Amino acid sequence: MAAPGDPSGPPGAASFDAFVREYQDMVYAVALRLLAREADAEDVAQATFVRAYEQFGRLDPVTVAGWLRTVATHLSLNHLARHRSRWRLFSELGKVGGAAFDTPSDAPDPAEVLDAEQRRARLEEALRALPAHQRVPLVLFHFEQRSYDDIARLLGVSLGKLKTDMHRGRLALRRWLA
Repeated sequence: MAAPGDPSGPPGAASFDAFVREYQDMVYAVALRLLAREADAEDVAQATFVRAYEQFGRLDPVTVAGWLRTVATHLSLNHLARHRSRWRLFSELGKVGGAAFDTPSDAPDPAEVLDAEQRRARLEEALRALPAHQRVPLVLFHFEQRSYDDIARLLGVSLGKLKTDMHRGRLALRRWLA
């Protein structure tokens, strides 16, 4: 049975199925954040796992998650480049206010949860209203934790243009949410 890092040949069906089950949610989430369409995200996730299957015996278990995220990001950006008219954003925000709650006493009351959900819905609507050249870099920076240099290189734009687009996108979000 081949596993990432095991050069014994093509992956066994059971080991690759387990591999896909372990990483499918992460790969799909990366694609969905960038593409905003479930069908497109599913296509990119499938293409990502086709590439993983081709490399399965050579993948390093320590770095495989990062490799999958990179492949999914690149495939998503390629898809966006081919289908610019479809650029939208679906963002997945963390827990209420981005904070994790360790004990039940730390948990917010239901009114806070409802308010946070309403803010999240307004933010998603505002993000979808942004033009793609502002939306995609914001997603890559805030949700994929990419550096400015990395984003500029991925998108094939200058660092100055990237910073300008992100600044204008943030200003538009503030206006929309005010």
